[in-house]
Amino acid sequence: MNILVLGSGGREHAISLKISQSPKTSKLFVAPGNAGTSQIATNVEVGVNDFEAIKQLVLKESIDLVVVGPEDPLVKGVHDFFLNDTELRAVSVIGPEKAAAELEGSKEFAKEFMMRHNIPTAAYQSFTADTLEKGYAFLETLKPPYVLKADGLAAGKGVLILQNIQEAKDELKSMLLDSKFGNASATVVIEEFLDGIELSCFVLTDGANYKILPTAKDYKRIGEGDTGLNTGGMGAISPVPFADSEFMDKIERQIVKPTVDGLKKDNLPYIGFIFIGLIKVGNEPKVIEYNVRMGDPETEVVIPRLKSDLVEVLMAMAKGTLDKVELDIDNRAATTVMAVSGGYPEAYEKGKVITGTENVRDSIVFHAGTKVSNGQVVTNGGRVIAITSFGKDFKEALQQSYQNMEKLHFDGMYYRKDIGFDL
Repeated sequence: MNILVLGSGGREHAISLKISQSPKTSKLFVAPGNAGTSQIATNVEVGVNDFEAIKQLVLKESIDLVVVGPEDPLVKGVHDFFLNDTELRAVSVIGPEKAAAELEGSKEFAKEFMMRHNIPTAAYQSFTADTLEKGYAFLETLKPPYVLKADGLAAGKGVLILQNIQEAKDELKSMLLDSKFGNASATVVIEEFLDGIELSCFVLTDGANYKILPTAKDYKRIGEGDTGLNTGGMGAISPVPFADSEFMDKIERQIVKPTVDGLKKDNLPYIGFIFIGLIKVGNEPKVIEYNVRMGDPETEVVIPRLKSDLVEVLMAMAKGTLDKVELDIDNRAATTVMAVSGGYPEAYEKGKVITGTENVRDSIVFHAGTKVSNGQVVTNGGRVIAITSFGKDFKEALQQSYQNMEKLHFDGMYYRKDIGFDL
């Protein structure tokens, strides 16, 4: 089969690497890809939201399967674009249709979905510029900290957690009246703060059947001890030590099954990955958010643990035969540590030469924000490179990742040295 992966991050490198290892793969293309994907596939300079250019690429290269990495093209309806085009209709697309992608595209939509299907989550209300005063009144009914979420996509930065009620009111006003996050914050969801420890659950579905991938936990804050600004993710571990079989049973019974059944009941066509952001409160799982794709950097620990042929699994999803597939999972722990550009997640420079990747031993190097320029690999984003390692437990795996991280260099390189500190 000829396969196209859309995206350019560490997630797409991890997915592409696994696809490249399948005997079912003839040719593999990544659009636009990065310096890492260029070593295992053909990178094509096509943007993930340029549907017409994607169409031309699919027809030119006789692509049979398209795997959508990021959320943006899904929310914009790339799957529907294929279904509505007679020349593309026969191509299998992994990723939900536009109506179902609203689970990530709108926080309010996701909350209403959870309420409708009795899926445990934090209490909430939504507000717009017209109901700002009601928003202030709702904040008064809550205890700190106060959680404000921009309704739309804000590149992972639209969630604020504030200790002070006046600050919460000021930020609500700034989101609704001053468009702090652009159109994404035209509606703001305020919800009760849940106190607990977070984890991510990944589900594959063909729209009727589902399979649960290994759990993972990522670390979003830039600073050690989970301090400082939110990032796209500084590292991750899998499996999550506290997610024992009893807790996983609860997740499946109370959250995964009602989610997949709910999509079917609501007639929301879904072939793809469901990322469920969870928090363990006491001994109960609650949903913080849905994403309609794999997480990053969690993909860099979840996908390497999958021993099954990923292309076989993806084709079963496309054909509606996921119930016939058994997932084979590596029982070792996997960890990934992310090296980022100096200044990230605020202003940072690109184009810094990266050295040392060839010296990495017994770990996998996943490229994120990288590109090849004049024959050299240079930085091309905030999150640059992830190093994934295996071990008998996450501590052993982390030690391996950190040993190899010391072999890398680029100007301003930074990484957190305390991934897994809270476990």
